[in-house]
This record gives sequence, C-alpha cells and structure tokens, in this order.
Amino acid sequence: MTEFTLNAQARTDLGKGASRRLRHAANIPAVVYGGSKPAESVTILAKEIAKLFENEAAYSHVIELNVDGTKQNVIVKAMQRHPSKQFIMHADFVRVVAGQKLTAIVPVHFVGEEAPVKKGGEISHVLNEIEVTCLPKDLPEFIEVDLSALEVGAIVHLSDIKAPKGVEFVALAHGDDKAVANVHAPRVAPEAEEGAAE
Repeated sequence: MTEFTLNAQARTDLGKGASRRLRHAANIPAVVYGGSKPAESVTILAKEIAKLFENEAAYSHVIELNVDGTKQNVIVKAMQRHPSKQFIMHADFVRVVAGQKLTAIVPVHFVGEEAPVKKGGEISHVLNEIEVTCLPKDLPEFIEVDLSALEVGAIVHLSDIKAPKGVEFVALAHGDDKAVANVHAPRVAPEAEEGAAE
C-alpha cells in the first residue's frame, strides 16, 4: 500500500488577502478539522500538494499530514481548483480517528466496456466518483464497476454494485439509488453516417 505524506506549516495570517499572498509565494492555504481537536489553518507548498494529487489514489487514501513536526492522519474533504488553469487553490482535510467511521469520495473504475460496445451499444459514465462511509481501515482506493454483462438499454445503479466489505454508499443509505452508467444505442445509425459521407 502506498504511503501518502504531506508537510504543512501552521498559519495565523488569515483572510482573503493572506491567502492571496500565500498563493503568490507558491503556497496553498488549507484547513484541517474533525476529531476532538479544534480546526487549524495550515499552509502547504503548492508543488508538494500538486505532486501528491497527480496520483488519483491520494484522493481516497489516508494521508499523513505533518504540521510543524506533529503528525496526524487525514483525508481530503474538498479541493478548490482554479476554474481555467486547474491548479489547486485551497484544500480541506478531515482528521481520521481510528475506530470512527469517515465519509470520503472514491473514484469509479469501469471494466469490461468492450462487450457492450461489440453488441452495438455506446456507454455513458454517469458517475465517476462515489461517496462512501466506512472505517479508515476499510477505505477503498476505488470502486470497480463491471459493464461486461450489459445489454443495449441497460442501466447500472448503485444498488447493482457490490460494495467492498465494511463500505456503504452514502446515497443508497439515503434512499437515492443513483445511476452509475448506462448503455444506449448509437445516436446516429452507421448507415446514415456512410450516406452522409458519400
């Protein structure tokens, strides 16, 4: 299992102006909250946080956050990116408490997509990530969704996916059986396309 670590420094200079100054100095403002401790404002080197999150698994993994030499386990709760340039502008982390359930966003990995395509279908991914709740030790790196048995016209819902042991889908727990993917007939028939090409 990959170890994810991130170094941070406590910050007392708060507010929009302070955050702007931090970003100019290639630092990212972040907040750590949860557990029995009060929320703390920290700053992280922009290049360090960018490097960590190049790995998709970091979004759904427990990260060891080292704040001025004090280590704590956290997960990403929210990430604010620049609308056009996509670099990280702000991050929220939640402390992980052993034996206490956490809520996290986990990426979806689709497998077996060739089979429905061979049957003439087109696949639409409706959800690319799923919110889960589980103990820290059960947090999955991703949720695998197998599409190989689908026919044209089929829809995969959350209730069709087998959750890993100890993991619950938050939407399902609230009675919301979301669609995850579907297979539909191509919008333009191949013959019509050929006719247009001629």
